[in-house]
Amino acid sequence: MATDSWINETLYPAWGQRFLVKRELARVQSDFQDIVIFESDSHGRVMLLDGVVQITERDEFVYQEMLTHVPLLAHGAAARVLIIGAGDGGVLRRVLMHKGVTQAVMVEIDGEVIRLAKEFLPAIAGDAWTDPRAEAIVGDGIDYVKRAPDAAFDAIIVDSTDPIGVGEVLFTDEFYANCARILSAGGLIVNQCGVPFMQADELRETSLRRRRFFPHVGAYVAAVPTYVGGYMTLGFAAKQPGLDAVPAETIRARAAAAGILGTTEYWTPEGHAAAFHLPPYIARHLPK
Repeated sequence: MATDSWINETLYPAWGQRFLVKRELARVQSDFQDIVIFESDSHGRVMLLDGVVQITERDEFVYQEMLTHVPLLAHGAAARVLIIGAGDGGVLRRVLMHKGVTQAVMVEIDGEVIRLAKEFLPAIAGDAWTDPRAEAIVGDGIDYVKRAPDAAFDAIIVDSTDPIGVGEVLFTDEFYANCARILSAGGLIVNQCGVPFMQADELRETSLRRRRFFPHVGAYVAAVPTYVGGYMTLGFAAKQPGLDAVPAETIRARAAAAGILGTTEYWTPEGHAAAFHLPPYIARHLPK
């Protein structure tokens, strides 16, 4: 349906952004959330969940690359990867770019997100849905990690909405306790922790929760244009020390072995290392 209207995203009581809509492609009320996909004048196709931008064709590479390549290359030998959320398939595609990955399980609670992404945003996931190493499950991530065997995965990537509504349960003590249990001895987990310029409580409270179950907790940053408010933080928690301080030279060698060197638009070995050196206004919200 062609339009000449604007979609407004109100992120905070007195701040937001808006997009000129060229064409609305889908508007669905699922069992969990309101889903809108439209073609914008500036960012290609855009998906909103409950009125909040989740992904745009133009800048999705920033978030997806940093959410995926940083933990897998920091680990260095992650073969079994669990993805919670990420129903658009972008994280799954980038996980499968790593030659050493033998299993990638994606658990998305809302099957409508997957269906609509396949129909209207097919380039985001590419061929990931049919890769023999991939398993896409429509189900509850909380229930999945509760039932998964001990040490079943080397890395967990959580691509969730903010800790309200359907995403709230992915920020609880129970969830992090089970994540720690199902990770192998050198395992790690990453999850989005909001834009600390406006959502400092999210980073602080989530970090404190992760600290109860992981001995090494921190965060790194990515500058995603449509996640307004400056740097977005990605929470990082590991069972072993030093995974957030791997030198760029080592990361470069691992990326070359994994087959991703030269394939990215935002991630670089130097940017990987630098992303953990947080500005003071962000670092002060991490537990000492």
